[in-house]
Amino acid sequence: MAPIDPHSYTDSTHPLTTHISLSFYFDFPSSTIHSAAVLSLSAPHSGPFTLDLRSLSISAVLDPATLAPLPFTFHPASPDAVLGQSITVALSNHSQLLVVFKTSPSSSALQWLTPPQTFNKSFPFVYTQCQAIHARSIFPCQDTPAARIRYSAKLNVPRYLSAVMAARHVTRRDPLPGECGGACDDSLWCGEDRIVEEFVMEQPVPPYLFAFAVGELGFRELGPRTKIYSEAVPAVLDAAAREFAGTEEMIKVGEALFGPYEWERFDLLVLPPSFPYGGMENPRMTFLTPTVIKGDASGAQVVAHELAHSWTGNLITNKTNDHFWLNEGFTTYAERRIVEAVQGIERAVLNIGIGWKGLVEEMERFKDNMDFTKLKTNQQGVDPDDVYSQVPYEKGFQFLWRIERQIGRPAFDEFLKKYIATFKFQSIDTDMFLDFLKPNVPGIEDHVDLKVWTEGTGIPSDAMEPVSEIYTKILSLANEFKAGRMPNEDEVAEWGGQEWELYLENLPKSVEASQVSALDERYRLSESKDYEVKVAFLHLAISSRCSNYYNEVEKTLKEVGRMKYLRPLYTALVQGTGKEEEKIFAKRVFSEARACYHPIAQGVVESILAKYM
Repeated sequence: MAPIDPHSYTDSTHPLTTHISLSFYFDFPSSTIHSAAVLSLSAPHSGPFTLDLRSLSISAVLDPATLAPLPFTFHPASPDAVLGQSITVALSNHSQLLVVFKTSPSSSALQWLTPPQTFNKSFPFVYTQCQAIHARSIFPCQDTPAARIRYSAKLNVPRYLSAVMAARHVTRRDPLPGECGGACDDSLWCGEDRIVEEFVMEQPVPPYLFAFAVGELGFRELGPRTKIYSEAVPAVLDAAAREFAGTEEMIKVGEALFGPYEWERFDLLVLPPSFPYGGMENPRMTFLTPTVIKGDASGAQVVAHELAHSWTGNLITNKTNDHFWLNEGFTTYAERRIVEAVQGIERAVLNIGIGWKGLVEEMERFKDNMDFTKLKTNQQGVDPDDVYSQVPYEKGFQFLWRIERQIGRPAFDEFLKKYIATFKFQSIDTDMFLDFLKPNVPGIEDHVDLKVWTEGTGIPSDAMEPVSEIYTKILSLANEFKAGRMPNEDEVAEWGGQEWELYLENLPKSVEASQVSALDERYRLSESKDYEVKVAFLHLAISSRCSNYYNEVEKTLKEVGRMKYLRPLYTALVQGTGKEEEKIFAKRVFSEARACYHPIAQGVVESILAKYM
């Protein structure tokens, strides 16, 4: 066997899957999906053929033409903690195979929400999060970004619910007998209370971009290419529509910078608060946390990031997670270019400044394993969720920004457009990027040490902190806080969430509890509706042992599941000596909040508690 990805059992000697036809019957009472998948290969194949899976019950593997069973085996017998299992099917000149299976309630990609866990408290809800290696827990596949697939899907759901996918919606119709490929009995599939939502993805995408959500959904029109969806709660839909009203302008800016938008639509879905990320760039249907609805349009910066992925990440994809910076470094650069064009240079500089602080903090986090501060990593045997960090985003951004400063923005813009046009709908690695960079930017290696940037640890000496009047002023005020001076109200009168976030992130990690209380008394930061500000303040309160804020910490950890907030708050509670009370508190809160977190977030918090308790 010759693996092509440290996080997949996919064999490089086997043909890649080019298309998957899926039939899903959603069984909400059991939190499972009865499923059938027809996989089409790039060429007929004889011999073993291997797919990834995790927590799937396989009932049959068949030749779709004859329905003759095909022999299969699992390896290893007990699933690997990171990779799950492989299923190896014996093929004989087959170019297609049909797999009949069922998902598990413990699927790492799926979160099943009961009605009380939703906004409206009336109907159940389920959604996916497949990045980095969780598509295999929904359907058997070559779960590596090196294997791009097209797909079609029939989602059979209760008639009172609706479905969206990161794919083109074809129709909503009554179920037809005989169409489910053996996923379940026709009597179930064609029940009077069922409806089929049909979708197709006609462009090849990596499996981690497979996405759907099923629930009581509503929408608002935002522009010619964009609807905003969420649960059918008018207040949520209206607030989201206001926050993201400038989406079409951002798409046009993106097209001017990076070339045509290739995905036809750019719809948005605001998920329940348990969604573990700020956003997920699923093509045609970006998933968002409700925490980005801030009331001042600043949440649109997350949309700018996910939009930028339409070119860098979705159109050109890292071949494996070892090269994740090719997705996120490029996208962070592209996001800041969009923000600069739409919201102005000062907004972009604040964004860079917050990112710089995050990058510096990651150096401290990985001080015992600096290999994870490289852009080009080796994640063999490592769960990508455990080492997810700001490094590929912010060090990747800094690398591209360094090249831009060297050759000038006009030349770099031309390079970017050529890069995207050359590699679109392909999956590439760092060496392929460098091999493209050198002839297209002649002499770049004489000025920028490409090896230090991509293979070196830490922050290179020619990385750069941003420079601007407002950025310098905020850092100056943060330094003065150490000496006991709080900013005056006239100094912060024009501040929004980003300014406060930058200020709080640059305060010393441990100050007197009385200072923390005084700051909050004046500016009510613990009550902020902007979670970036609120969590940054609560992190400071925990670090300063300001226990009168622990009720607010508990409330926050129970109302949101975004890992950007869970990770620092739980870590601050349990990291360090003399934290016995905090550890008991953290363990209790997690035990009570766990069921409301997505499985990916559950795993991340469990690893934090295991490390420090």
